[in-house]
Amino acid sequence: MTTKPGSELHLRDLARLRRVRDRIDREYAQPLNVEALANGVHMSGGHLSRQFRVAYGESVYSYLMTRRIERAMALLRRGDLSVTEVCFTVGCSSLGTFSTRFSELVGQSPSAYKRDQALATAGMPSCVARQVTKPIRNREASEASET
Repeated sequence: MTTKPGSELHLRDLARLRRVRDRIDREYAQPLNVEALANGVHMSGGHLSRQFRVAYGESVYSYLMTRRIERAMALLRRGDLSVTEVCFTVGCSSLGTFSTRFSELVGQSPSAYKRDQALATAGMPSCVARQVTKPIRNREASEASET
């Protein structure tokens, strides 16, 4: 069941979805799954999944992985951790899945990114570096190429 925009139930769902998104932003390195996130806001996993996609245009898992990859990018630029250490530090349990998702979002492997970007943001304020190096999701990349 989809709620009507502006209805009390819809507004309550949006508030819950924001809490889920905020929790992912804070706890990205922790083991998170849809059921645990849904239980935290008193929703079913299926309802959370559907409503999250409608509200934010991507799945809960995709949003979580994007947060993890963004953090991984910052750690790799720092250069003091190996790719494997970064993988586990950001909450991924599989180096293969991490590397595949990283390559999809960033356009190069984590090791190539570490090598190429280690000095690229040196001297740049962190707020600027974060914006310049933010990964572009596939949907955003196709929209950008159309303009």
